[in-house]
This record gives sequence, structure tokens and C-alpha cells, in this order.
Amino acid sequence: MDEETPEVIRAADDAYEAIRTINHLTITQVHAAPTVYSVLGNLKGVGHLLPQACTQLAKSLGRSLDEYDVYEDDDRDPVASVATATDHLTRASQLAAELGAELEKAQSAISRQGYREKPAS
Repeated sequence: MDEETPEVIRAADDAYEAIRTINHLTITQVHAAPTVYSVLGNLKGVGHLLPQACTQLAKSLGRSLDEYDVYEDDDRDPVASVATATDHLTRASQLAAELGAELEKAQSAISRQGYREKPAS
């Protein structure tokens, strides 16, 4: 990406890369509850913030129909494709809210855990 890439695309790329890194770091590494608790705290925040992002992206798409000369490369109606995308973004918003709530419950379930190193055998 370069400086001409819109900031919103760079931010989405950063979010993708962050989750990808978490996936990589949790393949073989063992993480105790206090670490997982902190990770879940940030991930639940993502779940709670995604609904707003989805809603605002849908509204932005709708406004783009008035701001730009929008077209489809196969001559379909751009209004119809924006309506379909909006329907999917609305559903994604609902699912993200559920995701945030489930991550919060997982975090709560381990909130009182600590750990000690096991003695060497």
C-alpha cells in the first residue's frame, strides 16, 4: 500500500494483520488465563465496535450513490447491489454484536484465574 491508499483501507488491513498475527502466535504457544483474558478484552472490543463500522459502511455506500456516478461493469443496477451489500452488512453487524458478547462471556469465565509455573520434574 502507498500513501494514496485511503486511510480506511489501511486501518482494515491493520486489523486483518493483527488477527492474523494472533492466529500465528496461538498455533503452538500456550497462554495462561491472564494473557488470554487480556487478549479477549481487546477482541471483545473489536466485536463491540464492528457493528458501528458495518452500519457506517452501509450508510456510506448508500450516500455514494448520490455523490458519485456509480456503475456496475456488467450493467447491473448499482442501487440493487448496494441494497444487497447493506442487507449483508446489517446481518454482519448483528453477528459482530453477538461475537462481542460471547467474547465478553469467555473473558468473564476466566477472570479469576491465575497460574504458577509447574516445578521441574
